[in-house]
Amino acid sequence: MYPFPASGRKKYFQPVIVFQCWSLPKLSIVSSSVLDGYNGTVMAYGQTGTGKTYTLGRLGEEDTADRGIIVRAMEDILAGVSLESDSVSVSYLQLYMESLQDLLDPTNDNISIVEDPKSGDVSLPGATLVEIRDQQSFLELLQLGEAHRYAANTRLNTESSRSHALLMVHVKRSVKGRELAHSSQNGNSTNIAKSLRPTLVRKGKLVVVDLAGSERIDKSGSEGHTLEEAKSINLSLIALGKCINALAENSAHVPVRDSKLTRLLRDSFGGTARTSLVITIGPSPRHRGETTSTIMFGQRAMKVENMLKLKEEFDYKSLARKLDIQLDKLIMEHERKQKAFEEEIERITTDTQNQISEAERNYADAMEKERLKYQKDYMESIKKLEEKWMMNQHKLGERKDQMASTAQEVAELKKLLSKETSLRKAAEEEINNLKSQLAQLKMSEASANSESLKLRKMLEDEAYRKEKLEGEISMLQTQLLQLSFEADETRRRLDRGGPGKVPGDLDSLISQVRPQVNDSVNEEKASIANLFEQVGLQKILSLLEAEDADVRIHAVKVVANLAAEESNQQKIVEAGGLTSLLLLLGSSEDETIHRVAAGAIANLAMNETNQELIMSEGGIRLLSITAANAEDPQTLRMVAGAIANLCGNDKLQNKLRGEGGIKALLGMVKCGHPDVLAQVARGIANFAKCESRASAQGSKTGRSLLIEDGALPWIVQNANNDASPIRRHIELAVCHLAQHEVNARDMITGGALWELVRISQDCSREDIRTLAHRTLTSSPTFLAELRRLRIDY
Repeated sequence: MYPFPASGRKKYFQPVIVFQCWSLPKLSIVSSSVLDGYNGTVMAYGQTGTGKTYTLGRLGEEDTADRGIIVRAMEDILAGVSLESDSVSVSYLQLYMESLQDLLDPTNDNISIVEDPKSGDVSLPGATLVEIRDQQSFLELLQLGEAHRYAANTRLNTESSRSHALLMVHVKRSVKGRELAHSSQNGNSTNIAKSLRPTLVRKGKLVVVDLAGSERIDKSGSEGHTLEEAKSINLSLIALGKCINALAENSAHVPVRDSKLTRLLRDSFGGTARTSLVITIGPSPRHRGETTSTIMFGQRAMKVENMLKLKEEFDYKSLARKLDIQLDKLIMEHERKQKAFEEEIERITTDTQNQISEAERNYADAMEKERLKYQKDYMESIKKLEEKWMMNQHKLGERKDQMASTAQEVAELKKLLSKETSLRKAAEEEINNLKSQLAQLKMSEASANSESLKLRKMLEDEAYRKEKLEGEISMLQTQLLQLSFEADETRRRLDRGGPGKVPGDLDSLISQVRPQVNDSVNEEKASIANLFEQVGLQKILSLLEAEDADVRIHAVKVVANLAAEESNQQKIVEAGGLTSLLLLLGSSEDETIHRVAAGAIANLAMNETNQELIMSEGGIRLLSITAANAEDPQTLRMVAGAIANLCGNDKLQNKLRGEGGIKALLGMVKCGHPDVLAQVARGIANFAKCESRASAQGSKTGRSLLIEDGALPWIVQNANNDASPIRRHIELAVCHLAQHEVNARDMITGGALWELVRISQDCSREDIRTLAHRTLTSSPTFLAELRRLRIDY
């Protein structure tokens, strides 16, 4: 082992030779370098059975001294991180038969490898990434992954790994204290700048690779599927050796793309990772050649040079989240103050308006009182003056000597009258002002009335547009009914003008009619495409829930025609069309709707994703109920076709059988129609093929579900059916059932052995004939039965 170099300096592989031993304390330098922001790799290489998995993956549950490199490295990493600010996440994968599979999620069995064209970094976006908080959860994760890993029994190893395992540990560590001070570029920053300074994060990745052991076929005794696994393992190891040789010799071309293994380890060989190679060899002199080859591989690997690269970056996302939270708080505070301010303004405005209204009322009352008072005083003054004037007139003759004083009094009275007149004018001016204010109020009222008229007009326009849209919808429904009627007429014409034997006198007439029928079909497709573009898929699907039965029938026919085109299927599913069809299948009692809806579901069931969606929404149960209640052979043919498509999905076997799918297929054979029987035979062949594949992979044991559900007598009865489609599917089903040895005794008892012999000799298709012959010769049970019956084969 060599001391850890600074970033940018050259680093070599550190190979370690292990004789079934995993006590390698110096390998902890790789895990410590991962904490410092560098990539690290620990890889075990050697012959099968020499202790690679033992060295790397021992959990040490009984004795902690037995812990492997993986457990010890994770202990070092967890001890060096803070769970509050740092994160550790793990992915566990296996490369099996050039297929990258997720050991934490077995359903994710085809993960793609993505390479950055600029930096050359390799990433696996589809892999499961689990965050680790403690050592116990990591051990449970390792146990889960090991349970899903492929292994087989060979002559060299009872638990031989059949795949390359890759454990990827991603570490994100925030730099604090002195490290952050060294990373800062300006030590005299202000408090605001310090608060806005992002956290410095160092990212490291530890890759622990448990390579499957190389093996020689003559020593391991591999055969059948195990032989294919051994070939795949040896090919990937050969590709790895070529890359090591090219890097060791400084070749201009390194064939990293020859294998997925070399693509995944691109950073570990000649890249930026610190790599330690564990070489495992066996002590037996029988394997001297493999031992020499393994040690030479380690010597070549020592010549490979890696260039370390420190990976650190500022955590701008964390800073952005912090600023977003502060901004949200400021916005909420501003909105709260703005709302309080608006409420205060509204309150002041209301109080002011109330005060103005009260003042106006008080002023009007006061002015009215003053006016009445002045008017009363004026009338009283006039009356007094008139009385005085009358008295003066009566006394004029008697008191001429008093004329001067009377004139003076008259003058005073005139002054009083003038004063009263001016007061009256002032009161009239006030009254005029009040009238002008009243006029302004009336104008405001008129303006409000005009706004009300505008709003009423807008409502009338909206009502008019609504009526217009309702008219357009009724027209579209009429067009939809017309198109569905034309589609039915065209289909009937096609049924009458289909292929068959025609008398010679009618050949010329048929040659004239067929182009017209084809033109009608094209016109129908164009009409449906036109309707699809003009109306929209969502509106067509909404008509499936219409109250009018005729509208529902024509709508489901249009959806079925659209589903026949592969380009429309994804759009129909995304718009909820599949769910609507299943609901319609379960709620409607109309035979036509059942037939057309089942046909549309059969077309959509050709896609694997749609198959899982159909199963999750109870599609098998609905199809089984429809099959049990249907009497029309065409309806049964559509239902059988949909179930047959679902039978071809490996993941849905048990669920399909549990919800009555096989029973429904077998129940439809009572119809006796050749088209229905052909679809039933296709479904049974698909189911048997999936069972055969699952048995070969080791994921299924026990008798066939078809045999348990009583399908074998019907299969034997129709194995030599006159109809070619039925016979071909049944022959395939017999061959697939016979490939699983546990079914052999049931097939002998049920008479299927004789059909298998007949297929191997008389079948018209060579591939089926070869499959039957290979199955017979590879089954000890069948061969023993043939020998017992003294039949030479």
